[in-house]
Amino acid sequence: MSADTTSGPSTGQPAAPRTPVGTTIVEVRDIGKSYGAVNALAGVSTTVNAGQVTCVLGDNGAGKSTFIKMLAGAHTPSEGELLLDGTPVTFSSPRAALQAGIATVYQDLAVVPLMPVWRNFFLGSEITKGRGPLRRLDVKRMKEITQSELANMGIDLRDVDQPIGTLSGGERQCVAIARAVYFGARVLILDEPTAALGVKQSGVVLKYIARSRDAGLGVVFITHNPHHAYPVGDRFLLLNRGTSLGNFEKSEITLGELTSLMAGGAELASLAHELERSMPDSAVTAELAHEAAARPE
Repeated sequence: MSADTTSGPSTGQPAAPRTPVGTTIVEVRDIGKSYGAVNALAGVSTTVNAGQVTCVLGDNGAGKSTFIKMLAGAHTPSEGELLLDGTPVTFSSPRAALQAGIATVYQDLAVVPLMPVWRNFFLGSEITKGRGPLRRLDVKRMKEITQSELANMGIDLRDVDQPIGTLSGGERQCVAIARAVYFGARVLILDEPTAALGVKQSGVVLKYIARSRDAGLGVVFITHNPHHAYPVGDRFLLLNRGTSLGNFEKSEITLGELTSLMAGGAELASLAHELERSMPDSAVTAELAHEAAARPE
């Protein structure tokens, strides 16, 4: 079916009740993308379930961006299929994916720094009151909803009139997450939300990822950091040079195994050997040697 006909939330209105926890919302079957003779992604499969976090891990060039662009409707798969609620679907545009309940929060957030938090929260979906020439923005209601939705996510923001540019990177990410939740996202795709953040702010974002999961959303967390993914993840899809290294439930893999697979067992062992020669007494060398020895066969 075409996703263009899928109805979305009305302007300024939250969407319908959540999908039951554990229900598969999106299934990806052997999906791939080619650009001429170049295969950017091939044979990748996973599922996104309500109330769970699917982590997509890989280094630069692994295919993470291509994968999320297909989920978000920016690119059309060259092979395989994407199922929404068990029905094959093709998203013709990001708007079509959004109307189907798949919202994407990119690393470079689309916010207007000098506008207040509440204006950014409702940007493009403003609530109005009155009719005809008397129609105007319902500023009071939008401020109240923004304050309430941020509070529901655990964000203590005293003044929603402050410019969003005055917030920290982590806080801006969290406002974007709260906005997606309010406007009815069933699936929330987060593109490297912690990549440019420090330890404390990364922790804040991870907390709100967990809150989104607990609110019943299916979360797709794109990251190159297994130490960020493992605490909040329920399923882990590992990509390397456009192919899948595996799709694991949390009970099937440890953090050490996840790190080793992502780094590449042979590459990790080679690095440990090189560091052992140049820095034999280094704690980093010892840790890498331990990880290399513990890697799954």
